[in-house]
Amino acid sequence: MKIDANLGGDLASAPATAAKLEEEGYRGIWVGEAGNDPFLLSLQAVSATESVTVGTSVAIAFARTPMTLATVGFDLAKHSQGRFVLGLGSQVKAHIERRYSMPWSRPAARMRELILAMRAIWACWQDGEKLDFQGDFYTHTLMTPFFAQQPHEYGPPPVYLAGVGERMTEVAGEVADGFFVHPFTTERYLREVTLPTLERGRAKAGKKDLDGYTVCGSSMVVTGRTEEEIAKAARGVKRQIAFYASTPAYRAVLDLHGFGDIQPELTALSKQGKWREMTDLITDDILNEFAVTGTPDEIGPALQAKIGDIYDRVSLYTPYRIDPASFAPVLGGRGTDR
Repeated sequence: MKIDANLGGDLASAPATAAKLEEEGYRGIWVGEAGNDPFLLSLQAVSATESVTVGTSVAIAFARTPMTLATVGFDLAKHSQGRFVLGLGSQVKAHIERRYSMPWSRPAARMRELILAMRAIWACWQDGEKLDFQGDFYTHTLMTPFFAQQPHEYGPPPVYLAGVGERMTEVAGEVADGFFVHPFTTERYLREVTLPTLERGRAKAGKKDLDGYTVCGSSMVVTGRTEEEIAKAARGVKRQIAFYASTPAYRAVLDLHGFGDIQPELTALSKQGKWREMTDLITDDILNEFAVTGTPDEIGPALQAKIGDIYDRVSLYTPYRIDPASFAPVLGGRGTDR
């Protein structure tokens, strides 16, 4: 299981931060799409590093077309010498329609088609196939030599897809090369729901199990060097769990553990802005299902024991202030190969 990091900040600071993360021993660097363009940040990270995987986690797919995504993905795959991963997510209807002014409908079906359309474009560029993709949402039938990318030795990037619901998860298993697990999950939900759903998607594509497939996770971690630090960290993680648990779409995870009854109360409190009261509803039993707790020396073995056979890559999710040097024991001796 490889330990990855997330890269934030602006374009000016990204190269130094990425280089430092690689030096510290992280195996991958993921860039999200918030206030900055994820592809420009990825370019900065790729240019400043030598061996780590760099990818978007995630770029908003429906804010773009298959052609625009295919172009930037192909460019970054070449520039990174095969280290770039194109990670995609759907976002939600309100953001796609009202923030990006792009169409929204049947997100799982649309995402499936978008990825297949990208692959058709890449096959045109890399393998010389005629571009003739005609679907329900996207049509790509024109590619002249002037606008075509030239094939390169690294080929198209792997495509990872983020999902929460079973439909999108199954699509990820069918048409993507990897999957980003939402941080609001548990070991039991992963084993009983997520992995079987991914395998159903793989079966649709005629592939066996999850061989050759990459599962990426973001694990909530409660850690500190003293009891006081651990207590503060636990409070921060409970607050984040409460925030996620207030979303009706995530109730299935709670229901699996018999915690679903708190979801309506959390939703009501969130609408009133009562974040402290929401945090108080998260018991230690709930915390232990969603997070790994221990000193910095204990976190690595605890993660390995809990999810080491599920995740191929994991980022440490710490929604509280912590000295980054605290994770040196987790990273020790891992090197920087991809």
